[in-house]
Amino acid sequence: MINEIKDDAQERMNKSIAALGNAFGKIRTGRATPAILDSVTVKYYGSDTPLNQVASVSMLDARTLSVSPFDKQMTPEIEKAIMKSGLGLNPITTGDLMRVPMPPLTEETRKGYIKQARSEAENARVSLRSVRRDALGDVKDLQKAKEISEDDERRAQDDIQKITDKFVVEVDQTLAAKEKDLMQI
Repeated sequence: MINEIKDDAQERMNKSIAALGNAFGKIRTGRATPAILDSVTVKYYGSDTPLNQVASVSMLDARTLSVSPFDKQMTPEIEKAIMKSGLGLNPITTGDLMRVPMPPLTEETRKGYIKQARSEAENARVSLRSVRRDALGDVKDLQKAKEISEDDERRAQDDIQKITDKFVVEVDQTLAAKEKDLMQI
C-alpha cells in the first residue's frame, strides 16, 4: 500500500516536471523552435484551430521558422494569427511559404522571460508540494485506520520527502538551464 502511494506520488511529480518542460518550451529564446507557435490558433471554417493542424511548422535555420499552410487560401489568416499571438513575431510571406524570423531579444525582454520562467518554476514547486501533501495525507489515513504502524508511517513520510526533494532539485536545475539559455546572446 505504501509503495503504491509513493509510486503514484512519483508519477504525478513526473507529470509536473513534464508540464514545466512544456511551459519552458513556450518561452521564447533567441533561437527558433516550432514549439513557440504551439499556442497560436487560426480561424479555420469558423472555429479556432491550432496552427500545427492547418500548416506545417519547421526550422529553416537557427533564427527562422518556416510555416507552410496546407490550404494556400489560409495564408493571410495564419499571418494575422501569428502577428496577434503576442509573441512579438512578424511573418514574411513569399508566395505560399511564410518565414517567421526570431527577433533578437533585448535586455528588457530577457528579464521579462526570466521572470516568467521563475514563475513557471514556482508553479511546478507548488504542484510538487501539493502532491507531497496528498501522499502524506494518504499515509496518515492508513496509520489512523491501523493498517500500518507508526514506524512504517514515519519511514513512508521520509521516503516521500526524499522523492519530493529530488524533484525540487530537478526543477531548480531546469530553471537554471533555461535562465542560462535566455541570457545567451
